[in-house]
Amino acid sequence: MAFITLDQQKLKDNYHYLDKLFREEGIQWAVVSKLLCGNRLYLQEVISLGIHQLCDSRVSNLRAIKKMSPEIETIYIKPPPMRSIPEIVRYADISFNTGLSTIQALSAEAEKQGKVHQVIIMVEMGELREGVMRDDLIEFYEKVFRLPHINVVGIGTNLSCLYGVLPNHDKLIQLSLYKQLIEAKFNRKIPYVSGGSSVSIPLIFEKILPKGINHFRVGETLFLGTDVYHDTVINGMHNDVLRLYAEIIELIEKPTVPMGEIGTNVEGHSFSFDAESSGKTACRAILDIGLLDVESNHLFPADPQIKFAGSSSDMIVIDLGGNEKNYKTGDLVEFKMDYMGALRIMNSRYIGKQVR
Repeated sequence: MAFITLDQQKLKDNYHYLDKLFREEGIQWAVVSKLLCGNRLYLQEVISLGIHQLCDSRVSNLRAIKKMSPEIETIYIKPPPMRSIPEIVRYADISFNTGLSTIQALSAEAEKQGKVHQVIIMVEMGELREGVMRDDLIEFYEKVFRLPHINVVGIGTNLSCLYGVLPNHDKLIQLSLYKQLIEAKFNRKIPYVSGGSSVSIPLIFEKILPKGINHFRVGETLFLGTDVYHDTVINGMHNDVLRLYAEIIELIEKPTVPMGEIGTNVEGHSFSFDAESSGKTACRAILDIGLLDVESNHLFPADPQIKFAGSSSDMIVIDLGGNEKNYKTGDLVEFKMDYMGALRIMNSRYIGKQVR
């Protein structure tokens, strides 16, 4: 079975790097755990870091977190589905919201459960994912403030996840100004301006993050060490906390060009081949992992000589050329992953999960 490993020490190193960075800026931050897909082994490693807030977009994962560590403050980080309202009130201390009817339903359910539910209202700042339109914001807050079992604890925004709209000083200063405007108009304190995510971290390095931004939600940079803004690795962080290992289940020297009439493969793709490759051969290895688990464009072999030859539902074929490193059937091939690769792998129940 192919398996993924989490390096305990490298995770700790990345966590302490970020924690020091945020503490020096007076910023509170929450770990986004959705990459872990509710895996209890890995969640326990994150909880053991001493975190105070965990964010997730699946209520089942928040339920698992609360069972493991009831004292951790949990945040549901997408607009709540109406059918999930009872569970969200039960397992999420805070939820991100954009719809008045949804917040009204949260208030009614919180009353039933004898709670006050906390909300962060998300503002549309150009990414066109979730967010209240800015022209409607004052009226929206006014109506939410009237709800008896709702406590508004923040204003926030999401950037870069859908269309790649990057955060900048102007967008985030606008978010801070909206917070000040709402506080002044309604004489209410709003603790969090949650405008930060992994993609916003470089603004701290460049000293252009507005002082009003006091809350970050970080997942990718913690687990992958990425500077999402510039698509690089942050100096001083590890980009291999997570590693994938797949076993070679066949290794045979074969032609590099298929034989026969070419149609489409399992994904519906058709292929053409260079006539100069006809008659050539290479050592081709089959790995025990496939499209059901991950797409090869999200994987990066530790051995730079390995090339991807193709994928099917349960197998990936790699080209080893002349096999100078003498790979054998049964050997493990190691890969790094990008965020989407790690997310897909973690979501696959066919991939083993280990801690190093």
